[in-house]
Amino acid sequence: MARTALQKSFAPAKRLLPRAIWSKMRALATAMIAPVRFSTTTGHWKSSLRTTALSASGSPIPWYTYPAIDFLAQRDFKNRNILEFGGGQSTLWWSARARSVLTVEENLEWVATLGSRIGSNVSLHYVPADLATRDIEPVRAVLATHPIAKFDVIVIDGHLREELISLAFGHLASGGAVLLDNAEGYGIYEALKEKNCRRIDFYGFAPGVILRHCTSLVFVDDCFLLQPDSPIVDLEAGS
Repeated sequence: MARTALQKSFAPAKRLLPRAIWSKMRALATAMIAPVRFSTTTGHWKSSLRTTALSASGSPIPWYTYPAIDFLAQRDFKNRNILEFGGGQSTLWWSARARSVLTVEENLEWVATLGSRIGSNVSLHYVPADLATRDIEPVRAVLATHPIAKFDVIVIDGHLREELISLAFGHLASGGAVLLDNAEGYGIYEALKEKNCRRIDFYGFAPGVILRHCTSLVFVDDCFLLQPDSPIVDLEAGS
């Protein structure tokens, strides 16, 4: 692993100070600096202040957990089709990476906000969620008229998640994956446990969020996101 600028800056003190003093100084510095560094390098600080999901550079990122974002950021989606149930900053993030994005959003304000910012590869549809009847037929209607029937990644991050899980598996391309945010709730475990699938859980903090939660990756066959030629990137290189 490449030595970071932070490690280099502490090297003289490590050489000059007695081991007992250096060890205590290092422990105190780690306790104080690590949370601040996490917040600044991930964009958590910026996301919290602006109440939206942003990277350290200010570009849009999904509201998934940071381990899930880091995992996805190293994958190649340029020839992949994405389906989102629930749009937002993630729509902009996927648009910059994927061949196409179909987003079904239930919040009219979000639709209006995204409308002027999405790329030409995004198809955005406003479909209100009927929480009383939990009817997803309007969502089925959108999918029935869309030219793409199968998607490489399907994201479920909105209302009616239990109902949308079964629908998602019917539109999942071979080797594709379903991405479930806040997977620790919404009845997601119960909806998945009887299905013939495998699950990887990414627990952690998310942009601008104070509590940890879980973003889960679910797949049936060999998943294209788990191929051995996917890079293992040193996120600290050059820091």
